[in-house]
Amino acid sequence: MEFLVFLMMVTACAARPQDLTGKMFTFPQETNTAHVRLTTSRQVFSAITVCYRSFTDVERAHAFFSLATPTTINGFMIQKGSASNVVEFFIQNSWVTIGGQDYKLNIWHSICSTWDSASGLVQLWLDGKPSNRKFISSGSNINGPIIIVLGQDQDSYGGGFDSKQSFVGMMSDVHVWDYIISPCEIKKYMEGPNFTSGNVLNWKALEFQTRGRVLVEDKEIICK
Repeated sequence: MEFLVFLMMVTACAARPQDLTGKMFTFPQETNTAHVRLTTSRQVFSAITVCYRSFTDVERAHAFFSLATPTTINGFMIQKGSASNVVEFFIQNSWVTIGGQDYKLNIWHSICSTWDSASGLVQLWLDGKPSNRKFISSGSNINGPIIIVLGQDQDSYGGGFDSKQSFVGMMSDVHVWDYIISPCEIKKYMEGPNFTSGNVLNWKALEFQTRGRVLVEDKEIICK
């Protein structure tokens, strides 16, 4: 009963800035409802960098980060592909795959992704290693109003979730910038806490709402 009350309180919690240092979101089951909605006042992106850390044992395709607008459902979406070594991007309703990735299960991964509307190039950084840069979409900015979701793929604006695309595992240290951060800053992010926090979404002052069974937990428990 106490757990259910806590879960209801977390789910109903209004978005307000919270310092989540040392915390993580836990998505404990496959579902078409559970997700985290992130709040930002930024509504236009001519470029974007998204970084986060994740842990899962799921082999099928699963979505990490989904940004949608009323006219562009796949404004910026990152998902692990069904193949073990592939990460997929959907940007401005275009699609590209990044192959050859050493994406192992049951370990924490640090992931950063960048895209610039001028060049149309997207790039993935997995555990400090950059991918090939690929063209996906250019010439137009991402324009709001936007909805950003963790753990599900928006197939409609703010919804349309599919349990077979859901993320099951843990996520932490989510940061978003409205520009492409430098390789040196990405390296700092990969190595630890000494990097410049996101100017759009900042894990140390994150506005969010949890929907369904998503828990906010301590990331590490130190035994003495």
